[in-house]
Amino acid sequence: MGTALTLRQLAGALGAEVSGIKLADISGDEVATIKSLLTEHKVLVFPDQNLSPQQHVALGEKFGELEGAHPNLAKPDMPSPHIFELAASEGGIADEWHTDLTFTDSPPLMSILNMVTCPEAGGDTMWTNLIAAYNDLSEPMQEMLEGLTALHDARPHGNREAMAIHPVVRVHPETGEKALYVNEHFTRRIVEMNAFESEALLAFLTRWVQNPRFTARINWSQGMIGMWDNRVTQHFVINDFVGERVIQRVTVLGDHPEGVRAPRFEPWTKRAKLAATSHWDAQLYKFLNRRDASEAAE
Repeated sequence: MGTALTLRQLAGALGAEVSGIKLADISGDEVATIKSLLTEHKVLVFPDQNLSPQQHVALGEKFGELEGAHPNLAKPDMPSPHIFELAASEGGIADEWHTDLTFTDSPPLMSILNMVTCPEAGGDTMWTNLIAAYNDLSEPMQEMLEGLTALHDARPHGNREAMAIHPVVRVHPETGEKALYVNEHFTRRIVEMNAFESEALLAFLTRWVQNPRFTARINWSQGMIGMWDNRVTQHFVINDFVGERVIQRVTVLGDHPEGVRAPRFEPWTKRAKLAATSHWDAQLYKFLNRRDASEAAE
């Protein structure tokens, strides 16, 4: 390798700052090293990169096939269809814990963020390690969750019709580690539970992953590049700043999340009786009926 990397761990749970490398012209060996570091630390930041949009896209392509455009929030005037931009002046602040695009069948593998403009103070991003969050649960809780699935939708993006069902505990395809896979932004319902049980369990799990001991906080600087393993992390932008905050992001396509085992129980709506509370089940009914009809037509 032509460069000597310097690594500074950002928190006990996850995150590392990488220095001594220029991402605009990295070699194949350096890409392999970064992939290994990302698997280990989940989140990496690279100060003082100042990549152009073309360099940003070229960097992303070294890690896999890129998403063409955000499914709900794409803008037509970006320098590349692969670049998704969020500007604070337009209200694009992701101040709710989430894993990106879990309402799709195959959420992204990773994202690479370019901090184009950032305020003098504030606007940090927090990440949480979903593997650590799973590992710290009790064995009875782990065993129950491994047999459950959850419904996700794109309601925060104004598209409740975009839905997917994923395991509550997914397995990292490279390491085999188990990670919690529900988030407060996109997850709506535990499929195998009634609506009231689901509400109570999701309230616990979505707060559990926010425990500070699972997290790291990134203080941005202009020109910094950040990348994260979207399969086993959530992130949250702290909306505590005044001024312009503009980020551009490219996203590497992912795979379909796999659970520890097949779901152990039928969806609640397969066995629930119609009642006055059925409106709680309407979305799940709709998704399952649509999925069943699609599978029957194939």
